[in-house]
Amino acid sequence: MGRIVIVAYKPKPGKAEALKELTKTHVPRLKKEGLVTDRKAVIMETADGTIIEVFEWLSADAIQQAHSNPAVHQMWAEYAEVCDYVPLNSLSETGNMFADFTPVD
Repeated sequence: MGRIVIVAYKPKPGKAEALKELTKTHVPRLKKEGLVTDRKAVIMETADGTIIEVFEWLSADAIQQAHSNPAVHQMWAEYAEVCDYVPLNSLSETGNMFADFTPVD
């Protein structure tokens, strides 16, 4: 059974555009490794520039497999260069009944 996740990436100074471009490649790269479903990722931006991504892992096992996959480790290193991961509840929008965000195309 798939596992839908929501992740928030806070761009490092001067890295906002690089983060957006990297995030657009995230799910296709995971798909190439056989780790995610065909569900299209949703990528959006908060008022402060944090990028949020919603995507679906193939299974809980696929999440575990990612931790030993060299291609995924490379991608995580790329993310480390451009952002920090932040908890969803640290985003001001999550305090609203209907949290709304700007789409990232």
